[in-house]
Amino acid sequence: MRLEPHPPTETVSVPQDRPPRVVAELGRPETPEETAARRAENSRRHRSNQTLVNLVVALLASLGIVLFLVLVVVRPTQPSRAPVDYVTIASQAQPQVTNTLAAPPLPTGWTANSAGLTTGSDGVVAWSIGFITPAEQFIGLTQGIDANPTWVSNQLEKAPATGMTTIGGLRWTVYDQRDKQDTGNFAYSMTTTVGTNSVVLHGTASTGEFAVLATAVTKQLGGTNGGGR
Repeated sequence: MRLEPHPPTETVSVPQDRPPRVVAELGRPETPEETAARRAENSRRHRSNQTLVNLVVALLASLGIVLFLVLVVVRPTQPSRAPVDYVTIASQAQPQVTNTLAAPPLPTGWTANSAGLTTGSDGVVAWSIGFITPAEQFIGLTQGIDANPTWVSNQLEKAPATGMTTIGGLRWTVYDQRDKQDTGNFAYSMTTTVGTNSVVLHGTASTGEFAVLATAVTKQLGGTNGGGR
């Protein structure tokens, strides 16, 4: 009788229970309650961090959309005023006053976008023109008839005088506020008197362009004065 060899017997390892986790702060293994509490706290922190990350991502996405709208979306521009014929308007208004209205001819490149004769609450009749210079800056001309120093000061928003200059034989008082902020259309101003006319120039143009307009006004109105106001 032939005996068959027996196959080798396989040894099956039985997994042993993992020993409890030793916590360094405690110096001993965690209890089941402590393990459950630790895992719950870790889960809470994970959810909290994920919520914060999602909030930051959403905020960045919103800022990106706003930036896109600002840079890309076409915004309508305000229509500019059409040029007006200030010389013709002055000739039409002239019969209403005895003083010559300042409407001097100017070199090519100068335009006006407003002109008119008004009577203020103080009773002063004033002729005004809004000029756009060749450099696309603004100079407003206002001529007060039989005006007083208070009227002139109000026209300049009570800006202090900073100097004097002579143009065409007329003395002009200068109000230079270009070193200040938020001066608007009163960054630079000039005033003079010719007879019973008080002339105020104010705007954002250069000193040279103010001199061009002051020269033209002086040439048209003529006369002399004893000093600007």
